[in-house]
Amino acid sequence: MSNGAFAAHGRRCARLVPVIAAWLVCGISTTGCASSLRLSLLAAATRPSGDVALYIDVADAHGRPVLGLQGSDFRFYEDGEQVTSGSLADPTLAAQHYTLLLIEISSSVVMSDQVGAIRTAAQAWLTRVGAHQRVAVYAFDGGKALHEIVPFQEARPDERRFVDALRRMEARDPSTNLNGAVLSGLAELGRALRSSDVPLRFGTLVVLTEGSDRANRISQRQMLDAVDAAPYRIFTLGIGRDLDDSILSRVGKTGYIRVEDTSAARAAFSELAELILRASQRQYLLRYCANARSGRHELRVEVDTPQGRGELHYPLDGTGITGPCNPASPPPKLQLQPRRR
Repeated sequence: MSNGAFAAHGRRCARLVPVIAAWLVCGISTTGCASSLRLSLLAAATRPSGDVALYIDVADAHGRPVLGLQGSDFRFYEDGEQVTSGSLADPTLAAQHYTLLLIEISSSVVMSDQVGAIRTAAQAWLTRVGAHQRVAVYAFDGGKALHEIVPFQEARPDERRFVDALRRMEARDPSTNLNGAVLSGLAELGRALRSSDVPLRFGTLVVLTEGSDRANRISQRQMLDAVDAAPYRIFTLGIGRDLDDSILSRVGKTGYIRVEDTSAARAAFSELAELILRASQRQYLLRYCANARSGRHELRVEVDTPQGRGELHYPLDGTGITGPCNPASPPPKLQLQPRRR
């Protein structure tokens, strides 16, 4: 979808407001504008054995994800000389993606004819995203606390439990605490990420709402400040015709989908799942056994595919490297690279 465009489904309007945030972390050094692919370094680590791990993001010149790369698409060079000790590894060895879905269940939603279509669409979304990521679902009404429907867990989410819980869910407070729910959702997502034992954790928050905070428990300014500061991708899915696009697009700093007719909810959820999954599937874990044993060197990684070509440069410090390197061992603990603004 081009920037500034909408994905329309006839009169059942499901529109993606393109507020894609600059969430990608810049690499230590990447190629200039002449390259057709952009390789960004997200995290890196080196063991004394010479085992180097790089976690990278690959996009085209327009920032669109480059998916499905194979080990044969990558070439490795140390100080300009091509080496054969580089490989593509399973990214789940180093990273885990968490997505939390917040669903509004205020009286206006539960009592309308929207809830059945929303439940069906959300179930399909849960099935698809839950097959690849850890997913949790919480509901909110006008109360202070969120209502747990599906918690984060290692196994794939139980779809029957989700459907039964959502069907039984009733608003205990008929108002809408949207601002407080966003803050609580961010906090819950943060707790889940901190409990993970993998080196890299990435979070996504999805907020499904009619779009208005009526409870006034938390100020809009406080909520938007928390959204701006959160190191997560955040999407909003607005349901209805009287939506405040200016606010929902700010909450959904990564993407905002507007659905005026709930018959388009399934298509909107499907597009949302695609955006979430593509954001993780554009990331790759590379392993490399360094030849250097002292001094400073340069590791260059090239990608050459029919989609285009790109490269990434990584400064390799050989001090303390003694070998031998075992690429079959678990990767070294990766450290996120500082973000460039």
